[in-house]
Amino acid sequence: MVAVTDGDLPGERPKLLARHVAAVAAGNALEFYDFLTFSYFAIYIGKTFFPFATGENSLLLSLATFGVGFLTRPLGGIVIGTMGDKIGRRPAMVLSFTLMGLGVIGLALTPSYAQIGYAAPILVILFRLLQGFALGGEVGPSTAFLIEAAPPEKRGFYGSLQYMTQDTAVLAAGIVGTVLASLLSDAQLTEWGWRLAFLFGAVIVPFGIVARRNLPETHHEAEAAGQPTRAEEFRPYRLVAVFGLMMLAGGTIATYVSGYMTTYAIDTLHMPADISFGVNIVLGVCAITFQPISGYFSDIFGRKPLMIIFGVLLVLTTVPAFWVISTYRTTWALYSMAAATTILLSLSATPVIVALTETMPKRIRAGAISIIYAFAIAIFGGSTQSIIKFLIDRSSPMAPAWYLTAAYSVALVAMVLMKETAPRKLGNPD
Repeated sequence: MVAVTDGDLPGERPKLLARHVAAVAAGNALEFYDFLTFSYFAIYIGKTFFPFATGENSLLLSLATFGVGFLTRPLGGIVIGTMGDKIGRRPAMVLSFTLMGLGVIGLALTPSYAQIGYAAPILVILFRLLQGFALGGEVGPSTAFLIEAAPPEKRGFYGSLQYMTQDTAVLAAGIVGTVLASLLSDAQLTEWGWRLAFLFGAVIVPFGIVARRNLPETHHEAEAAGQPTRAEEFRPYRLVAVFGLMMLAGGTIATYVSGYMTTYAIDTLHMPADISFGVNIVLGVCAITFQPISGYFSDIFGRKPLMIIFGVLLVLTTVPAFWVISTYRTTWALYSMAAATTILLSLSATPVIVALTETMPKRIRAGAISIIYAFAIAIFGGSTQSIIKFLIDRSSPMAPAWYLTAAYSVALVAMVLMKETAPRKLGNPD
């Protein structure tokens, strides 16, 4: 296994101010808010753009359109992530945020099938492709920025903000969805309610662009004659990339199974919409509470102990948790079991992105993380919700639990094989 490569000289590290963290966090949260809101309102979006498909086929087409956004994630990871290594983290983050803003506004304003026919689903697919491209290039530069600007002994905590801000989006989308589901009828949600949810997020697009433009730069390295190419520099880290793909695939499948809980509660368990949307608030609160806790303790005890211990507990408890949910179908069962699995996932998965980022050398860091992350999300995240819907229809409501358990078991193998990267555990806290 390759050694951990820092690549950050103390003199190069800018002072990380609260407003800098807020700029990265706000942009990251907005991007994931918009992306995940599509999942939460999949039923209503399906009725708007795919009314020609009846019943469950309309939902399947909507979920497939959600999955289309994952196809361009690898391309975004390659283009924007590599841009983050060549010309800096800041311009890459500004570009990804701007493109996501265009995508979400366009999606929210696309006329329905009833108004413009087949042009409506075509436009929705195009905007989803743009969103996927933007989001594919978001994670690498923003994570690299947080890791490079943070004090080495606090990288786990600052790196955890990457996932915490994603799940702040879960919480925000859950609150918006619950409020709208409580105030609006199904007809209103289908006609314009889901559009309102997207436009709430779009409001901060201009503020986010300005905030990111004012970030300090953490990567100033210029190309020099005789330097190895990026492909040559990446070659010793191929095994790390494989482990990263395995770990991120498990975490992605678990995350998108959780993201499906609203649709699962409405479509499979036939629970009321307001209760079903409320589960996202539970998931969001649990995630944003325990992810920074995981990051903090990974700085003290190391990345691997957190990943492995809580990952094993997640694998052992997922099937029983879903059995309780699908058997009792009550608010208490749904919320408590979803909370338990989300806490374990948050504690286990958070150090993964930190460990991967610490391992990669600075000159290829943003691009490498973007590409690994984007491929994991594109292959496994984009397919998860359609797969579990297909499996539920043909087997039982327990299908999501078995799928999650199998995926995270594979991730655990990679977690065991990864080397420790926490500076304190390596005897290099400075």
